[in-house]
Amino acid sequence: MITRELVNNNIFTEGQLDKIHNATVEILQQNGIEILSEDARKLLEENGAKVDEKQVFINEKMIEDALKSAPKKFTLHARNEENNVEIGGKNTVLAPGYGAPFVMDFDEGKRRRAVYDDYIKFTKLAGNSNFIDVVGGVLVEPTDIEDELRHVLMLKASAKYTDKCLMGSAMGAKKAKESIEMGSILFGGMDFVKDHPIMITLINTNSPLQIDSRMSDALMVHSKHNQPIVVASLSMTGTTAPTTIAGALVQQNAEILTGIVLSQLINPGAPVIYGSASSVVDLKTGNLAIGNPETAKMFNGTAQIARYYGLPSRGGGALTDSLKPDAQAGYESMMNFMSAVKSGFNFILHSAGLLENYMTMCFEKFLIDDEIVGIVDNYEAGIKVNEDELAKEVIMHVGSSGNFISEQHTYDHMRDLREPILSAKDRYFSNKEQPNTAERANKMYKEILEEYEAPPLDKEVEKKLDQYIENIKE
Repeated sequence: MITRELVNNNIFTEGQLDKIHNATVEILQQNGIEILSEDARKLLEENGAKVDEKQVFINEKMIEDALKSAPKKFTLHARNEENNVEIGGKNTVLAPGYGAPFVMDFDEGKRRRAVYDDYIKFTKLAGNSNFIDVVGGVLVEPTDIEDELRHVLMLKASAKYTDKCLMGSAMGAKKAKESIEMGSILFGGMDFVKDHPIMITLINTNSPLQIDSRMSDALMVHSKHNQPIVVASLSMTGTTAPTTIAGALVQQNAEILTGIVLSQLINPGAPVIYGSASSVVDLKTGNLAIGNPETAKMFNGTAQIARYYGLPSRGGGALTDSLKPDAQAGYESMMNFMSAVKSGFNFILHSAGLLENYMTMCFEKFLIDDEIVGIVDNYEAGIKVNEDELAKEVIMHVGSSGNFISEQHTYDHMRDLREPILSAKDRYFSNKEQPNTAERANKMYKEILEEYEAPPLDKEVEKKLDQYIENIKE
């Protein structure tokens, strides 16, 4: 987790935020949003929305009421309470990549379909990281497991190989319920779960202006059980959203606020996060261009809109268009991750491992991103200013033309410099091998996996999880 001691960047003035809000309200009242779930439409209509077939028109009072009841911050609980995190305020909580169907095989130089063994390996890398706080969800899409079992096997792997906070399933009401029930096994029962957020779940809208039944039904299940959800838009400029960034943010705002209203009608006070994975499209090629600076601007605007509403926020992290863990992947990921943190996001998904927009996860890139996160964490801590740090006495003691190398103050602070995880700081020697960053990461991730020891999981709890999964198979 990163604690932001520096001031958040703002890209809008207060007046511009008012215009975005007013445009959003006008769209929701006059155009509405398509809700495919009959149960969700009925609930919205019972609480003041106008409904015309599948189109739902939400008024400003419904939005205001939802924003009043939604919490500004909340604690997400891990099975190891030392790994609990508070989402909101100055905190930036991190989760790795999400949803990629492919894995980059660096040794072979090509990508392939992700499998369950990849999921386990990435989970272990997340467990090893000093910065990743939340694991689980669709870290990669394990294509060798049937769809009916993927969510429970992924959750089991996350619980077995780490003791960090977890992500649940958003693939409909049934899988949402099964995720929560597995969580209750881990945490000792439903009584604990109903009063403690134990898993966070990503609810995606369908742009433009639609929420499908699978997502809205999962939203309702998680909210009913007081489990936090990220309501996120996936707008793509010029295709599923206006080409202009301001227009895309207005549309995504309408989608996100609708999900938040629905959540608060189910359970006032249920934890929600204002989220976005909206992307910029290069209309010359039709490809996503998330490595472009416009993506960073969109992140900044999203986080500021969330603050305008008093909500915790979620945005993308170490994102790149690059196909390989190369220099492009490095500079685009650093730009996007640092922008996301500087923007003031409270929860960052895609913090480590992604290549090719959202399509491919890479073991080497995971460690490169972990280095990026460590650098940004150090930067965001700011500079201490106290009597010792000001160093007046040692400055006057050394005086003019002196040297600080032998001073006690130097010894006291010689370990202040951040120690790199992956970066090389050696001098050049012609007779010594000089592996590049990706090559070092390739060697390092294999060593981490070979030496990794999962935190202990109570054998009786694991047995109950396995039995639960067997019951689903039957």
